[in-house]
This record gives sequence, structure tokens and C-alpha cells, in this order.
Amino acid sequence: MPDAAVVASGTAVGVFIDLDHFLIARFKTGTWDAARFCLANPRATVADQGEIFEPGDVGVLSRLLSHVVIAGIVVPALTLVSIPLAIVTGAVLYAHLLADLVWDIYLLEDHANAAVSIDDLVQTLR
Repeated sequence: MPDAAVVASGTAVGVFIDLDHFLIARFKTGTWDAARFCLANPRATVADQGEIFEPGDVGVLSRLLSHVVIAGIVVPALTLVSIPLAIVTGAVLYAHLLADLVWDIYLLEDHANAAVSIDDLVQTLR
């Protein structure tokens, strides 16, 4: 693969993996409010992603699980098309998932302190 294609592919995979957040929020809330908000306020998708979802709309564990499931399907499927592309995609998804996990561990105490109850904390994490 040309270097530019590797960079473009890796960037696209690293960004588009997060579209699952909208599906999770839709499943949990029953509405497409987050997607509608982004279409009406595209600046928020780059400037302040904290504006997009309400607490508990996505959930830490749901997001991580979804990323693992997507990686577990996409990477093996790509091996049928291109081994190098599968390797790049797997590496990018691993790095993305690891970064998400580190960030979530870093924020765990903040989530616990912000929760008004155990149920509230569980909703944020689930």
C-alpha cells in the first residue's frame, strides 16, 4: 500500500469506529437526537463532543464492547481482501481501543464523584 493510502485508511478507521456511539445512543434512548444534533451543529463534532450525548446515552462499557465487536468482525473480514490492510486496520483499532480504555480509567473517579447515586454511576458506565 502506498504511504498516503495507509495514513488515509488508518485515519478513516480511527474516526469512523466512533460512529457506533450514535447506534448505541439510538438503542439506549430510542431516538436519533444525538445524530440530529450533529447534523444541525457540525462544529460540535470537532469542537466539543461533550455536547453531543447526554450522560448514559452511550455508556463506557457499551462503547468499549461495541469497538471490540467491530474490530473482531472487520479485521478478519479484511484478511480476505488484503492482509496488509487488515494489519493496519487491526493496529489502528487496537490503538484506538487502548486509548479509549486509558481515558476511561483516567475519568473513572470523576464519573464516580459526579454520580448522584450508584444507579446513576451504573448508567454512566453501562
